[in-house]
Amino acid sequence: MAGGGSAIRGSRVGAGPIGEAERGDAAPRQTVTYFCARQHHSVIAFAVEAVAPESWDCPKCGLPASTDADNPPPARKVEPYKTHLAYVKERRSEEEAASILAEALKLLRSRRKSGDLIF
Repeated sequence: MAGGGSAIRGSRVGAGPIGEAERGDAAPRQTVTYFCARQHHSVIAFAVEAVAPESWDCPKCGLPASTDADNPPPARKVEPYKTHLAYVKERRSEEEAASILAEALKLLRSRRKSGDLIF
């Protein structure tokens, strides 16, 4: 006899003892079908007690999907990546930035003159 292992033929790794009862009855479920703008449809199962969400991300393409097959939600608008400086420039004008910089430099220079350690 080849192999000589102690595995029981016909069983799988992680299987319980032979003859073990099934896990029992599954909880009652409801299925909801969601439709995306690319005409994908996804059937998602929820517990009967759960309130199904109005929208769901399509598992095939990632677009938002809804239960309305004739009017699926549009794709989300993708904003380009913005740097921290771009956000600051949206909030501050050039004059405000120059004023804040001058104030910060004045404070820094006064602290250096007084002998404060500045890292």
